[in-house]
Amino acid sequence: MLDQFNSTFLRYFDDGIVGDAAAPAAPGGTVLFTSVLAITLSLYALLYHLQKQPSHPDEPPIIPSTIPFIGHLLGMAVEGGRYIKNIGLRNRDKPIFTLPVLKSRIYIVTDPSLAAAVQRASKALSFTPLIPDITKRVLGLDTATVDIVRQHLDPEPGERRGFLADMHDMVYSYLGPGEALNELSLGAAQELAAQVNAYVTKHSTPETVSLLHWVRHFVTIGTAEFLYGPENPISKDQRLEEAFWDFDHGLGSLLMNILPSVTARKPYYGREALAAALTKYLEQEKHKSSASKIVKNRVEIALRHGWTLQAASRSEVSFLFAGIVNTATTTFWVVLQIFARERLLEAVRRELLEAVTVKGSDSVRVLSLERVKNGSCPALTAVFRECLRVGSDNYSTRLVKTDTVLAGKWFLQKDSVVQIAGGVMHADPRIWGQDANEFNERRFLKTETNGNGNGISMKSTSTNSSTSSLNSSNGTIGGNNVSGVHPAAFRAFGGGKTLCPGRHFATNEILAFVAMIVLTFDLEPAESGKQRGGEKIRAPAKEDGVLPVHILEPKEDVMVRVVVRDGRRIEVV
Repeated sequence: MLDQFNSTFLRYFDDGIVGDAAAPAAPGGTVLFTSVLAITLSLYALLYHLQKQPSHPDEPPIIPSTIPFIGHLLGMAVEGGRYIKNIGLRNRDKPIFTLPVLKSRIYIVTDPSLAAAVQRASKALSFTPLIPDITKRVLGLDTATVDIVRQHLDPEPGERRGFLADMHDMVYSYLGPGEALNELSLGAAQELAAQVNAYVTKHSTPETVSLLHWVRHFVTIGTAEFLYGPENPISKDQRLEEAFWDFDHGLGSLLMNILPSVTARKPYYGREALAAALTKYLEQEKHKSSASKIVKNRVEIALRHGWTLQAASRSEVSFLFAGIVNTATTTFWVVLQIFARERLLEAVRRELLEAVTVKGSDSVRVLSLERVKNGSCPALTAVFRECLRVGSDNYSTRLVKTDTVLAGKWFLQKDSVVQIAGGVMHADPRIWGQDANEFNERRFLKTETNGNGNGISMKSTSTNSSTSSLNSSNGTIGGNNVSGVHPAAFRAFGGGKTLCPGRHFATNEILAFVAMIVLTFDLEPAESGKQRGGEKIRAPAKEDGVLPVHILEPKEDVMVRVVVRDGRRIEVV
């Protein structure tokens, strides 16, 4: 790339000289041009050399950029998560490497054992100091609120606790395993069931839809109803649903924070519309009568720490994001991959039918959430896990709070950034086998690992007859012994101190919603003018040229024909 840059650079000036060849030579101008060119190239060579100099003898190997100090930042801005993923896959011999950037360093971790070491070093390597600035940019918080967020960010036991610590404890008390989680999961599943039943009632004939948008609508409205009650603003104003997804799709632009009202108009005004609607909702105290307990507690904690209602409404935009985006997109991929494979669809349906009872003269199907989530549906669970692996290119980010030696070997400079590259690990054939870049529905069906410390159990040893046709004959999964995978190699929910607190809730909700779709609908390819017999729904590539803040969306729409196969009402218990 450097040779290409120099060639283009020189050709540009050469074209200028040739273009003026008919004019009399200007010795003074030629000398000036030559001098400027020499100085420019010398400066470039100096900067290129400087970026290759380590800050310490034990600093991880440096990957220089063609444009010194800003090239990597430009690459990430243009290519999104794909940029670092490609660098990591080209440098598989380097478990960690350095990207030199202006005034700092970015250390990219691509080895699971080093990822675990980063997670253990939570006092020296922490995401918490980055939260105030990130929330200010993304949510548009005012300075006074951000100052409140900065107070007592990461207290030790016995020290005074700030807003983040109190919010963290409350959220974990609801979303950790226990009765509160069971209640939340059941409530969310029942609301989604209500949405499915309403759809069946209104659509007696097949409908052609974008599968992603179809799933998205269910999850967006269902989550808003469940968390904020029937008075939630999103259900009352369809434009706010569109505003929400505008906000989601422009998070990278908001993070850059360069005149966002101009450079990030759609996400900026989408966010502002949501914040204004939620402010009105809170000012009218509708949350006190209709919101879920977790939302009531979130608002109470914010107000107790000095937040205004206007600021609290912006915080609720982030909670909507957490509750909707990954659930909607993951559900899309799981449904798509199941319906794209006839044998898999049959196996999943057989599992789910065992989780359903019928009441009231066969008029109501009752789905057991406990059976769906407890491992009784191994084929469904395996598809869910594989969709997370294939679709998650996310990064776990930490600030280096003090000069640190990682794993007794690698020097990390203070005030630099560490990123654990989930996308690199999820695509590494040394971890997952030669089919690492492919979707393999059998990969997680038969493993021995009890858990991986990253929010998901990797054990699914059920001998359920419905999955027998999916198991490989040699006891490995798609040629890969998943039981040998390092616990920190699965990054869909992050890991360590930043492990997603809502992972159990999201898993329960997604599995339940997929179950309802598989039991209630048939999905067929919607290509016009073609016979549908023998055609299959095809899964497109993921859109990896964006900031990977959640499960990646598809590069193109998947149009399907939705046919109601079982119109009986469905309930979840």
